[in-house]
Amino acid sequence: MTDTAYHKIRTEVPPPPAGCPVDHTFSPFADDYLADPYAVLAPRREETPVFYAEELGYVVVTRMEDVEEVFLNPDVYSSENVQDPVFPIHPAAAEILSAPDFDPVAVMSNRQEPDHGRIRKYTKEGFSNRRLRILEPYIVRRAHELIDAMVDAGPPAPFVESFAFPLPGETIFRFLGFPESDDEKLRAWCGDRLAFSWGKPDEAEQAAIADKMLAYWRYCREFVAAKHREPGDDFTSELLAAHDADPEDLTYREVESIVYGLSFAGHEPVTLLLGNCLLELLPRREVWDALCADPSLIPQAIEEVIRHESPQIGWRRITTRDTVLGGVEIPAGTPIFLSLGAANHQPDLFPEPETYDLHRANARNNISFGKGIHYCLGAKMARFEARLVLEALTERLPSLRLVEDQVIERYPNISFRGPRELLVTWDA
Repeated sequence: MTDTAYHKIRTEVPPPPAGCPVDHTFSPFADDYLADPYAVLAPRREETPVFYAEELGYVVVTRMEDVEEVFLNPDVYSSENVQDPVFPIHPAAAEILSAPDFDPVAVMSNRQEPDHGRIRKYTKEGFSNRRLRILEPYIVRRAHELIDAMVDAGPPAPFVESFAFPLPGETIFRFLGFPESDDEKLRAWCGDRLAFSWGKPDEAEQAAIADKMLAYWRYCREFVAAKHREPGDDFTSELLAAHDADPEDLTYREVESIVYGLSFAGHEPVTLLLGNCLLELLPRREVWDALCADPSLIPQAIEEVIRHESPQIGWRRITTRDTVLGGVEIPAGTPIFLSLGAANHQPDLFPEPETYDLHRANARNNISFGKGIHYCLGAKMARFEARLVLEALTERLPSLRLVEDQVIERYPNISFRGPRELLVTWDA
């Protein structure tokens, strides 16, 4: 694959930098980390805030000041690896993705300057307040329809399957202009991407995901071509109009690739955020009751969820040249794992960080959506969707609560955190 490919393949694991502390046991895939990453990270943040994780083959960065330094210096810390598989890819998946027509290019999170800024100005326009206002009636209507379906089926309900998974997917699909008739197959195609780019799938799993990725890319290409012939009032049509106005400033392949990337990135993290909101809020009945009584508290409640139990607790970079980070000399070509979760729980910045505090004054100082030129474009939409969802749930189901004694399983991956499923009940 080329240097501008959307997914680049890691073929080797670099050795630890000389002089960098080596941690032989740290693993984001370990049971203790999946259960409580903050407890695993806290002593490392205090004792060896920058260390090399032997299993990952990454230098791990845990302190807010170091994480921010990486985000704010894109010339030194490239984002080109954020969509790549964590580990060297299996041959079967590599063969599938070597299809001549599988050629999406890096466009946003994994594209460096100056191209990143050139493309971002077009994608940023899509997340305007105008576009969100257009989407709001749809989100509210679908939220109430999904609640109606849950109520009609009766408690308990699998919240992720019944609500948190379909709603964000359908929202981003409407944003892009995908027809509702394609929703089911689209969700099936992009539902396993967490494992491909940020997990540790075995060969059969990775090959199955690669098959879906190829089918999804082909769908996106056909869809963009159809929109080019018959544009509508959607973000894809806006991108194509920008391309037609200046084909050199925004290429056709970049339009295809933006659609391919956003159609996944725009919904999976929101699904995890919605699950985390209920995990955080429902057991704290005084907090949930406060939101039911005063919905104006909902934005603050969401922000503290994003800090305390973020849907995105890790991100990546790779060094472009020799540098020093946190007092550790790091050579060019070193993969960096940014522990956003550790930084969000740093006690000198967030007193009593393990406590969920609805009224925490600086909750919005969290680093969950990044910082600098690559600050997440979808942050506004994620907060927007979560607010509309919590407004609907607190209005319709004030007695909503978690089913007791359920085992919460989370997706084993290095970047995203949220429940696979969540059983909820209410007073019927």
